[in-house]
Amino acid sequence: MSKDIRVSKGLDLRLKGEAEKVIVDAAQPKTVAIRPADFHLITPKMAIKEGEKLKKGETVFYHRDNPEIKVVSPISGTLTKIERGARRKILSITIETDGANETADFGTLDVQSASPEQIKQRLLESGCWVFVEQRPYAVVASPGKTPRDIFISGFDTNPLAVDLDFALRGKEKEIQAALTAFAKLTTGAIHVGVREGNSVFNNFSEVVTHQVKGPHPAGNVGTQIAKIGPVNKGEVVWTVKAQNLAIIGEMLLTGKFNPERIVAVAGSSLETPKYIRTQIGAEVSSLLSVTGLKEDNVRVISGNVLTGDKISKDGHLGYNDNLISVIPEGDDYEFFGWNKPIFDKVSTSRAMTFSWLNPKKKYELNTNTNGEHRAFVMTGSYEEVFPLDIYPLQILKACKVKDLDQMEALGMYEVAPEDFALTEFICVSKQPHQKIIRDGLDLMYKEIG
Repeated sequence: MSKDIRVSKGLDLRLKGEAEKVIVDAAQPKTVAIRPADFHLITPKMAIKEGEKLKKGETVFYHRDNPEIKVVSPISGTLTKIERGARRKILSITIETDGANETADFGTLDVQSASPEQIKQRLLESGCWVFVEQRPYAVVASPGKTPRDIFISGFDTNPLAVDLDFALRGKEKEIQAALTAFAKLTTGAIHVGVREGNSVFNNFSEVVTHQVKGPHPAGNVGTQIAKIGPVNKGEVVWTVKAQNLAIIGEMLLTGKFNPERIVAVAGSSLETPKYIRTQIGAEVSSLLSVTGLKEDNVRVISGNVLTGDKISKDGHLGYNDNLISVIPEGDDYEFFGWNKPIFDKVSTSRAMTFSWLNPKKKYELNTNTNGEHRAFVMTGSYEEVFPLDIYPLQILKACKVKDLDQMEALGMYEVAPEDFALTEFICVSKQPHQKIIRDGLDLMYKEIG
């Protein structure tokens, strides 16, 4: 069954440097890293110590408040370093490969006959549960709650994003296994948003597909939830990223955790942007050696340019990321740049900018914010790119002043930080919208959740 969705508000940010659709195998990484920050609000408690060996799929740490939720190793090797910050907070965990590729075996599971409890237990013990996110609050799902529905976006409209139909080719069997399993864990339906035309998700059972038209953020799962079935107070829905479905499905079919990722390494600062087959937490240097750099002064981002995390050239791929973006560092300034016509920047305003004359043009943007932080200015521009039926400026202000009643009344249960990436991008006040929303969600989770 297919239903159409039309997204009228948004903005496609077209950047130069899309990855060529040829998959190259990366060399086996010497190390992988796991950042607990990738699993928001999970307080890690280590299962092993520095110097100890572990197999691929064995537990590295678990959630202190819910030990059932585990994060497992993407490789077999030795835990060589636990980096800590203030108050001994764990920032990252580095594992050095031993090349043996020993893998923990959880046993195969017949998803057709398995009970919901058996499926849930297998996801928890194998470390795949952390791929399941819940709304409200945009955190790792609670195993004790049953979702009203499950939502999956089958395409990505973020700048330079992975073409999921290309990256998931050949993984249909694994995805179907995961969908069959998840169908037993919800009282509602599995909703999948797809682009018009052929999609890897068009022929699966157990799902309701929705053809989605419109500009970014049409590919954001939050936009699709808002159009299909908004989250009300007291309700819980789950979301799962498409590539993580393939990992979950393979684990159910084979009993082994295979953290393979098809990663797009893209951006205008690369010599030859490509799709690279690697694995969760891999060294970014092993990927950049394949694509090459045009220049040294670049920003490397794990994720997309709107929502990703800045990392160093010798950093590591985020646990849930399938994109490395490399763009010029914006540490240069134009003299009187505000006082002349602008042809090489994207803007929703027609004052002194002319990007609206050529909507298909691709740009080579850098990280310069082109302005400084100031108080919120009432311009009405946020509403032009924000497709949710929510007042974006008002909810941001409610979060800033920590007004829980207003946050709740304005629709805070529906949103996640990524839903405000575009409003942050066009913000003339240079306010950190995503951080404001994240702090607001954390406050609600602490006080209400």
